[in-house]
Amino acid sequence: MIVVDTHIVVWDALLPDRLSPKAKNALARANEGEGIILCDITLWEIAMLMAARRLKVESPYSEFIAHLLKSNTYHLHSITPAVAELSAHLFGDAHKDPADRIIAATAIIARCPLVTADAFLRRSDQMQTIW
Repeated sequence: MIVVDTHIVVWDALLPDRLSPKAKNALARANEGEGIILCDITLWEIAMLMAARRLKVESPYSEFIAHLLKSNTYHLHSITPAVAELSAHLFGDAHKDPADRIIAATAIIARCPLVTADAFLRRSDQMQTIW
């Protein structure tokens, strides 16, 4: 099982050539195995990107998300009290993005590697990352 960062979900759906070979392999293995943890905040991030027109998709948000959720063996994870608490203390003031904090905290608590291209997250020694 792996956890995926928001951009990985988007790239897998719309721009798969942007994924590294290791990321593609991790997604394929997870799909054949226990699946992929998708944090619910990723749904919000995608909605915000589409609303700001930074992510252009031809279908409405609800259709895009429905298609996206069927495209892989995703397990949607809500923010738990443990994830919320850890995310509030993760990375100090070095990384303020709440979505990244929640996604990283989810990976740490689930003890699963995080698939991300985010250089800051990849440098962290608090979790295993794949890129």
